[in-house]
Amino acid sequence: MLYISQLAQSFREGGPVMWPILILSVVGVAVVFDRLFAFAAFFRSRERHSDPQATLNRLQRGFGLLSTIITAEPMLGILGTVTGIIQTFGAFKLSDAASPIAATAGIGEALITTAAGLVATLMLVFPYNFLLGLLAKAAARLEREDEKKA
Repeated sequence: MLYISQLAQSFREGGPVMWPILILSVVGVAVVFDRLFAFAAFFRSRERHSDPQATLNRLQRGFGLLSTIITAEPMLGILGTVTGIIQTFGAFKLSDAASPIAATAGIGEALITTAAGLVATLMLVFPYNFLLGLLAKAAARLEREDEKKA
């Protein structure tokens, strides 16, 4: 329970950029599970597919979105870094003396969002590459089926 409370605290300290990172991560994980179930159904099925290209297109659904999320999350982390650094310089500007304490919130935001963007990307890039491998195997299976028909 303590870990969840620390995670929630870090999320709050990460600032507003954490919300899009979280939302994209949830969508990305949903797409990964959806595709895993689709591939499981495809590989369990023993039926021949009348339209191999349509089957392949169905299996590939969501790959573009997943690729976009994987690309966007580190950029959002960098955006959080920039907003955190801006906040840090704003704190220096507001106080007459350059206090290290005034900078901690902005630096914290910068580091947290950078880490969150990278972790969110890493959480999706490995399953994405696994799914690409499954897609290649599915394409090979469909190609073999098509050759047997001819």
